[in-house]
Amino acid sequence: MHAPARGNRGLERLLEEVDGDLQVKAWWHAAGVNAERLHMSDHSWVHIQIVLNIALRLSRLLFARGVTPSIVADHGLKTRDAEVVIAGAALLHCVGMSIHRTDHEAYSLFLTADKLPRLLADVYDEPTRSIVVAETMHAIISHRSKGAPFTIEGAILRVADALDMARGRSRVPFEAGHTNIHSLSAYAIEEVKIGAGEDKAVRVEIEMSNSAGIFQVDEGLGTKLRGTPLEPHIEVVARIEAEHEQRLVPIFRL
Repeated sequence: MHAPARGNRGLERLLEEVDGDLQVKAWWHAAGVNAERLHMSDHSWVHIQIVLNIALRLSRLLFARGVTPSIVADHGLKTRDAEVVIAGAALLHCVGMSIHRTDHEAYSLFLTADKLPRLLADVYDEPTRSIVVAETMHAIISHRSKGAPFTIEGAILRVADALDMARGRSRVPFEAGHTNIHSLSAYAIEEVKIGAGEDKAVRVEIEMSNSAGIFQVDEGLGTKLRGTPLEPHIEVVARIEAEHEQRLVPIFRL
């Protein structure tokens, strides 16, 4: 896994432990295979890599603008510990797909319960380790459809997962001929840019080739963002750049 640790030794150690863990890698592989069996978008290590980096990007933009991580506000830990929570959740949020698509978020918790304490054994002593594990597991379960995260870290993972929406993610179901509103909408997303905002901490700019992409933005990302602690801090702007299309909605905002 490649992600900028920026001197965060706990994060560096977690990434090293995961890179050396063949069981985690097997879960990622099996999750990707099950996604292909179901003609779904990618859920392999590629998805994990993307979500990990998006989550860290979001967190650093938010924290730089004064958004306080929940593990800091509620447990008196540090921002670097919040990054460990966020990264751990990103790395393990979809391992339950190796078992089944239905309730895979819960299966991820089942697998993570024993794995995560071992991955963090050289990073934290007790009782801090159990706090970090609990916060990470909350973030993992928060990415389900009705996850309702009540921590900043959980909301970051939830939104980061939804932001892996560019065209490449929909390639398998679309090119296999499984055309529905989900695959068509995802295929219309050309690029996702995440940067610092002016009025809000984060500005997400989404370029679409077709109006079908609005479904992905509104029902996919919008559903994952609305009602979370991040909603006041993230601005989403989607634009349709295609010249051949009648621009019924040239700009769409969440």
